[in-house]
Amino acid sequence: MANRPTADAGRFRTVPERSPEFAHLTLDGLRAYRGALTTEEGRVSYWRRIIQARLDLVRTPDMGTPTTANLRSVFTDARVDNGRRALHDIVPVDDMPPLPDLAELWAREPSLTDEAYNAALARDLGKAEAQLSAYRTALHKRLAGATGELIARYREQPALCLSALPLQPPMRVVNG
Repeated sequence: MANRPTADAGRFRTVPERSPEFAHLTLDGLRAYRGALTTEEGRVSYWRRIIQARLDLVRTPDMGTPTTANLRSVFTDARVDNGRRALHDIVPVDDMPPLPDLAELWAREPSLTDEAYNAALARDLGKAEAQLSAYRTALHKRLAGATGELIARYREQPALCLSALPLQPPMRVVNG
């Protein structure tokens, strides 16, 4: 997406321009894509926080040994890569970094006696957190691109903004 800087009250800002990357999407398709990106970003952010918390627990052995028995089914039912596949159908995700195997990582329990094992688990959790962070950054980049495309379309045809508003049902006249 090419952007032109313009002066606005003494400041410079970028005016989004149309991008060929989104040319195949209708306005509703672009809005849906943006919604899917937002949903995926929320899911990735959630799992990133979960991994960070698990990493904190593994690094702090005096807090006891955390178990995943209660959360294992939740984790495997809400896999992060499900949203990734859905996004690939809309706009190719060749620039998206790989996601870690979170189910395998989550199934690994810390050890009460094996410090080397716990150190390896901490390294793997740290790597997973970094991969999720990179993926989240790529999602933010795509979200900014989709938002810029919407703005560019709205600037070209301001009436398109109105199509995002909910329509009021027609009033019924009751004969009394």
